Amino acid sequence: MTKKRKQAAIGILFALPTLLGLIIFKIYPILASGFYSLTEYHITLPPQWIGVKNYKNLFSDPLFIKSFSNTLYYLIWLVPLGLIVGICLALLLVKDIKGIGFFRSMVYLPSIVPIYAFATVALWFFNPYFGLVNGLLARVGVEGPLWIADEKWVKFTLVLVAQWGAGPTALLFMAGMKDVPKELYEAATLDGANAWQKFWKITFPFISPITLYYLITSAIGALQFFDLPNIMTGGGPNNASLSVGMYIYRHAFRYTNMGYACAMSWIIFIISLILTIVLLRTSMKWVFYGE
Repeated sequence: MTKKRKQAAIGILFALPTLLGLIIFKIYPILASGFYSLTEYHITLPPQWIGVKNYKNLFSDPLFIKSFSNTLYYLIWLVPLGLIVGICLALLLVKDIKGIGFFRSMVYLPSIVPIYAFATVALWFFNPYFGLVNGLLARVGVEGPLWIADEKWVKFTLVLVAQWGAGPTALLFMAGMKDVPKELYEAATLDGANAWQKFWKITFPFISPITLYYLITSAIGALQFFDLPNIMTGGGPNNASLSVGMYIYRHAFRYTNMGYACAMSWIIFIISLILTIVLLRTSMKWVFYGE
């Protein structure tokens, strides 16, 4: 064996655990779910080929349509609101003032709290009858809504609660803002630019690659929104907060209707792929990559 082949063999040997993990836990499940989506598969019985019947049934399933509508609501609200919250927090955290490290830690800390513990606290905050939020509103003479118990408010409540984990996004944007040359701000000040003009003309172009990354990852996350609604509402009231992720879980692990669940998963995958391609294609017009 030549030296070059020996080095290649050693490299493959070191990469083998990662490659096996990728094949077994990523590639194979993706291919298998694509196959099962074209079958009637109930785990305990062998899959039976039915073609695209699962996909046809989806669009006549009122609960899937309801969950898909709810998921679009989460997508439309979670992504822009998370962007605004993340950037606003980053603008505050980027300032070099005494004790800023403590505040950065406090902003990031909620994101490492286990989701079940956090959801339990959020349930207490937004309890319609003895919750902290309605208690504070009552003190100023405002009658609070029923929040998670009201079909009209439950999805927006979940969107608000999800902002509790904005810390990592804020720190990501803060890191991008720290790379902006201070000379540009000084020149803009001399030209008479106000705070908004400085942000829009200087800060935003420099953090636009991070914004693109955030939009792609948060859009995919919103389409897979599962933990908070599953723990806090269980999809209720009256399926008003049911997401596609929750509906997939129901069919896969409650009804053992794995083929139908796989079909829904592929719908979400295709939508995620289309959104990602659109964002990447349009990014050439607004994302600035500095030299």
